[in-house]
Amino acid sequence: MAEQILEKTQLLFGKNHPDTLLAIGNLALTYSELGQFQKAKELEVLVLEKCTNFWEKITQEHWEFRKAKEFVVLVLEKHTKLLREDHPDTLLAMGNLAGTYLNLGEFRKAEELELLVLEKQKKLLGEDHPDTLLAMNNLALTYSDLGEFQKAKGLEVLVLEKQKKFLGEDYPNTVLAMGNLASTYHTLGDFNKALGLEVEVLQKQRQILGDKHLDTILAMENLAKTYQKLGKQEEMEEFQQVIKDTKKSW
Repeated sequence: MAEQILEKTQLLFGKNHPDTLLAIGNLALTYSELGQFQKAKELEVLVLEKCTNFWEKITQEHWEFRKAKEFVVLVLEKHTKLLREDHPDTLLAMGNLAGTYLNLGEFRKAEELELLVLEKQKKLLGEDHPDTLLAMNNLALTYSDLGEFQKAKGLEVLVLEKQKKFLGEDYPNTVLAMGNLASTYHTLGDFNKALGLEVEVLQKQRQILGDKHLDTILAMENLAKTYQKLGKQEEMEEFQQVIKDTKKSW
Protein backbone atom coordinates (compact mmCIF):
# COMPACT_ATOMS: atom_id res chain seq x y z
CA MET A 1 0.00 0.00 0.00
CA ALA A 2 2.84 2.41 0.83
CA GLU A 3 4.44 1.68 -2.55
CA GLN A 4 1.14 2.36 -4.34
CA ILE A 5 0.63 5.61 -2.44
CA LEU A 6 4.13 6.75 -3.40
CA GLU A 7 3.56 5.90 -7.06
CA LYS A 8 0.26 7.83 -7.18
CA THR A 9 1.68 10.79 -5.26
CA GLN A 10 4.61 11.08 -7.67
CA LEU A 11 2.23 11.04 -10.63
CA LEU A 12 -0.04 13.68 -9.12
CA PHE A 13 2.49 16.06 -7.57
CA GLY A 14 5.95 15.21 -8.92
CA LYS A 15 9.08 13.81 -7.28
CA ASN A 16 9.97 16.84 -5.16
CA HIS A 17 6.59 17.76 -3.67
CA PRO A 18 6.38 17.67 0.17
CA ASP A 19 3.58 15.06 -0.01
CA THR A 20 5.82 12.87 -2.16
CA LEU A 21 8.67 13.18 0.35
CA LEU A 22 6.26 12.23 3.12
CA ALA A 23 5.19 9.15 1.14
CA ILE A 24 8.86 8.18 0.62
CA GLY A 25 9.48 8.56 4.35
CA ASN A 26 6.47 6.37 5.18
CA LEU A 27 7.69 3.67 2.79
CA ALA A 28 11.16 3.82 4.37
CA LEU A 29 9.60 3.36 7.80
CA THR A 30 7.70 0.31 6.54
CA TYR A 31 10.90 -1.19 5.12
CA SER A 32 12.54 -0.69 8.54
CA GLU A 33 9.67 -2.48 10.28
CA LEU A 34 10.17 -5.38 7.85
CA GLY A 35 13.88 -5.50 8.59
CA GLN A 36 14.79 -4.35 5.06
CA PHE A 37 17.21 -1.74 6.33
CA GLN A 38 19.18 -1.26 3.10
CA LYS A 39 16.03 -0.26 1.21
CA ALA A 40 15.01 1.97 4.10
CA LYS A 41 18.45 3.64 4.16
CA GLU A 42 18.39 4.39 0.43
CA LEU A 43 15.01 6.09 0.71
CA GLU A 44 15.96 8.00 3.85
CA VAL A 45 19.13 9.32 2.18
CA LEU A 46 16.99 10.45 -0.79
CA VAL A 47 14.52 12.27 1.46
CA LEU A 48 17.33 13.98 3.37
CA GLU A 49 18.98 15.20 0.17
CA LYS A 50 15.72 16.57 -1.24
CA CYS A 51 14.79 18.28 2.03
CA THR A 52 18.26 19.84 2.34
CA ASN A 53 18.12 21.16 -1.24
CA PHE A 54 14.61 22.48 -0.64
CA TRP A 55 15.53 24.44 2.48
CA GLU A 56 18.73 25.79 0.93
CA LYS A 57 16.64 27.11 -1.96
CA ILE A 58 14.08 28.63 0.42
CA THR A 59 16.82 30.31 2.48
CA GLN A 60 18.42 31.79 -0.64
CA GLU A 61 15.07 33.08 -1.93
CA HIS A 62 14.24 34.58 1.47
CA TRP A 63 17.54 36.49 1.50
CA GLU A 64 16.92 37.74 -2.05
CA PHE A 65 13.42 38.93 -1.13
CA ARG A 66 14.81 40.78 1.89
CA LYS A 67 17.24 42.65 -0.37
CA ALA A 68 14.44 43.29 -2.87
CA LYS A 69 12.23 44.72 -0.13
CA GLU A 70 14.84 47.38 0.72
CA PHE A 71 14.94 48.46 -2.92
CA VAL A 72 11.15 48.45 -3.42
CA VAL A 73 10.60 50.47 -0.21
CA LEU A 74 13.06 53.06 -1.53
CA VAL A 75 11.28 53.18 -4.90
CA LEU A 76 7.91 53.71 -3.20
CA GLU A 77 9.30 56.51 -1.02
CA LYS A 78 10.71 58.28 -4.11
CA HIS A 79 7.48 57.93 -6.08
CA THR A 80 5.39 59.23 -3.17
CA LYS A 81 7.69 62.21 -2.75
CA LEU A 82 8.21 63.13 -6.42
CA LEU A 83 4.78 62.31 -7.80
CA ARG A 84 1.83 61.79 -5.47
CA GLU A 85 0.22 58.95 -3.56
CA ASP A 86 -2.54 58.56 -6.17
CA HIS A 87 -0.23 58.46 -9.19
CA PRO A 88 -0.42 55.18 -11.19
CA ASP A 89 3.34 54.63 -10.85
CA THR A 90 3.08 55.07 -7.07
CA LEU A 91 0.25 52.54 -6.91
CA LEU A 92 2.34 50.14 -8.99
CA ALA A 93 5.21 50.54 -6.51
CA MET A 94 2.79 49.86 -3.63
CA GLY A 95 1.62 46.71 -5.36
CA ASN A 96 5.20 45.56 -5.91
CA LEU A 97 6.03 46.09 -2.25
CA ALA A 98 2.90 44.17 -1.25
CA GLY A 99 4.05 41.29 -3.46
CA THR A 100 7.46 41.33 -1.79
CA TYR A 101 5.82 41.22 1.65
CA LEU A 102 3.83 38.18 0.48
CA ASN A 103 6.99 36.39 -0.61
CA LEU A 104 8.47 37.09 2.82
CA GLY A 105 5.36 35.77 4.60
CA GLU A 106 4.49 39.21 6.00
CA PHE A 107 0.83 38.89 5.06
CA ARG A 108 -0.61 41.64 7.28
CA LYS A 109 1.75 44.21 5.80
CA ALA A 110 0.77 43.02 2.33
CA GLU A 111 -2.93 43.26 3.23
CA GLU A 112 -2.52 46.83 4.47
CA LEU A 113 -0.93 47.96 1.21
CA GLU A 114 -3.33 46.01 -0.99
CA LEU A 115 -6.35 47.56 0.74
CA LEU A 116 -4.89 50.99 0.09
CA VAL A 117 -4.17 50.19 -3.57
CA LEU A 118 -7.68 48.82 -4.09
CA GLU A 119 -9.30 51.86 -2.49
CA LYS A 120 -7.33 54.24 -4.71
CA GLN A 121 -7.85 52.18 -7.89
CA LYS A 122 -11.62 52.25 -7.32
CA LYS A 123 -11.52 56.03 -6.87
CA LEU A 124 -9.27 56.72 -9.88
CA LEU A 125 -10.38 54.07 -12.36
CA GLY A 126 -13.73 52.76 -11.17
CA GLU A 127 -14.75 49.33 -9.86
CA ASP A 128 -14.83 47.67 -13.30
CA HIS A 129 -11.36 48.61 -14.56
CA PRO A 130 -8.96 45.66 -15.14
CA ASP A 131 -6.39 47.20 -12.75
CA THR A 132 -9.05 47.43 -10.04
CA LEU A 133 -10.05 43.79 -10.60
CA LEU A 134 -6.38 42.80 -10.39
CA ALA A 135 -6.10 44.64 -7.07
CA MET A 136 -9.22 42.80 -5.80
CA ASN A 137 -7.77 39.48 -6.87
CA ASN A 138 -4.44 40.19 -5.16
CA LEU A 139 -6.20 41.09 -1.92
CA ALA A 140 -8.34 37.93 -2.14
CA LEU A 141 -5.20 35.80 -2.48
CA THR A 142 -3.71 37.49 0.57
CA TYR A 143 -6.87 36.80 2.57
CA SER A 144 -6.48 33.14 1.58
CA ASP A 145 -2.88 33.18 2.81
CA LEU A 146 -4.17 34.61 6.09
CA GLY A 147 -6.82 31.88 6.37
CA GLU A 148 -9.63 34.44 6.03
CA PHE A 149 -11.48 32.50 3.36
CA GLN A 150 -14.87 34.15 3.77
CA LYS A 151 -13.31 37.53 2.95
CA ALA A 152 -11.47 35.93 0.03
CA LYS A 153 -14.71 34.39 -1.24
CA GLY A 154 -16.55 37.72 -1.22
CA LEU A 155 -13.90 39.36 -3.41
CA GLU A 156 -13.50 36.33 -5.69
CA VAL A 157 -17.24 36.18 -6.39
CA LEU A 158 -17.19 39.86 -7.33
CA VAL A 159 -14.09 39.49 -9.53
CA LEU A 160 -15.59 36.52 -11.36
CA GLU A 161 -18.88 38.32 -12.02
CA LYS A 162 -17.08 41.33 -13.48
CA GLN A 163 -14.63 39.24 -15.51
CA LYS A 164 -17.52 37.34 -17.11
CA LYS A 165 -19.35 40.57 -17.88
CA PHE A 166 -16.48 42.55 -19.37
CA LEU A 167 -14.09 39.90 -20.72
CA GLY A 168 -16.31 36.90 -21.42
CA GLU A 169 -16.42 33.42 -19.91
CA ASP A 170 -13.61 32.00 -22.06
CA TYR A 171 -11.01 34.68 -21.34
CA PRO A 172 -7.94 33.23 -19.50
CA ASN A 173 -8.31 35.63 -16.55
CA THR A 174 -11.96 34.62 -16.19
CA VAL A 175 -11.04 30.92 -16.13
CA LEU A 176 -8.35 31.70 -13.54
CA ALA A 177 -10.92 33.55 -11.41
CA MET A 178 -13.23 30.50 -11.60
CA GLY A 179 -10.41 28.28 -10.39
CA ASN A 180 -9.57 30.61 -7.50
CA LEU A 181 -13.18 30.72 -6.34
CA ALA A 182 -13.53 26.94 -6.69
CA SER A 183 -10.44 26.46 -4.52
CA THR A 184 -11.92 28.73 -1.84
CA TYR A 185 -15.25 26.85 -1.92
CA HIS A 186 -13.31 23.59 -1.54
CA THR A 187 -11.39 24.94 1.47
CA LEU A 188 -14.65 26.14 3.06
CA GLY A 189 -16.17 22.67 2.60
CA ASP A 190 -18.74 23.79 0.03
CA PHE A 191 -17.83 20.94 -2.32
CA ASN A 192 -20.91 21.10 -4.56
CA LYS A 193 -20.23 24.73 -5.48
CA ALA A 194 -16.56 23.87 -5.97
CA LEU A 195 -17.55 20.96 -8.22
CA GLY A 196 -19.73 23.11 -10.48
CA LEU A 197 -16.92 25.59 -11.08
CA GLU A 198 -14.23 22.93 -11.47
CA VAL A 199 -16.23 21.10 -14.13
CA GLU A 200 -16.55 24.38 -16.02
CA VAL A 201 -12.84 25.19 -15.60
CA LEU A 202 -11.81 21.78 -16.93
CA GLN A 203 -14.11 22.10 -19.91
CA LYS A 204 -12.66 25.50 -20.82
CA GLN A 205 -9.04 24.44 -20.23
CA ARG A 206 -9.54 21.50 -22.57
CA GLN A 207 -11.08 23.78 -25.15
CA ILE A 208 -8.43 26.49 -24.90
CA LEU A 209 -5.25 24.56 -24.04
CA GLY A 210 -5.93 20.94 -24.97
CA ASP A 211 -6.03 17.74 -22.93
CA LYS A 212 -2.28 17.46 -22.30
CA HIS A 213 -1.52 20.97 -21.02
CA LEU A 214 -0.29 21.20 -17.43
CA ASP A 215 -3.11 23.57 -16.45
CA THR A 216 -5.65 21.07 -17.82
CA ILE A 217 -4.05 18.30 -15.74
CA LEU A 218 -4.18 20.55 -12.67
CA ALA A 219 -7.90 21.16 -13.32
CA MET A 220 -8.42 17.37 -13.47
CA GLU A 221 -6.54 16.88 -10.20
CA ASN A 222 -8.66 19.53 -8.45
CA LEU A 223 -11.84 17.93 -9.76
CA ALA A 224 -10.70 14.46 -8.64
CA LYS A 225 -10.09 15.78 -5.12
CA THR A 226 -13.58 17.27 -4.98
CA TYR A 227 -15.17 14.04 -6.22
CA GLN A 228 -13.31 12.26 -3.41
CA LYS A 229 -14.68 14.70 -0.82
CA LEU A 230 -18.20 14.12 -2.16
CA GLY A 231 -17.75 10.34 -1.90
CA LYS A 232 -17.92 9.87 -5.67
CA GLN A 233 -15.23 7.21 -5.83
CA GLU A 234 -15.92 6.05 -9.38
CA GLU A 235 -15.62 9.55 -10.87
CA MET A 236 -12.47 10.23 -8.84
CA GLU A 237 -10.77 7.03 -10.03
CA GLU A 238 -11.78 7.75 -13.62
CA PHE A 239 -10.02 11.12 -13.55
CA GLN A 240 -6.98 9.71 -11.75
CA GLN A 241 -6.60 7.16 -14.54
CA VAL A 242 -6.90 9.87 -17.20
CA ILE A 243 -4.25 11.92 -15.39
CA LYS A 244 -1.94 8.90 -15.17
CA ASP A 245 -2.37 8.04 -18.85
CA THR A 246 -1.83 11.65 -19.93
CA LYS A 247 1.39 11.99 -17.93
CA LYS A 248 2.71 8.77 -19.46
CA SER A 249 2.17 10.25 -22.93
CA TRP A 250 4.24 13.39 -22.21
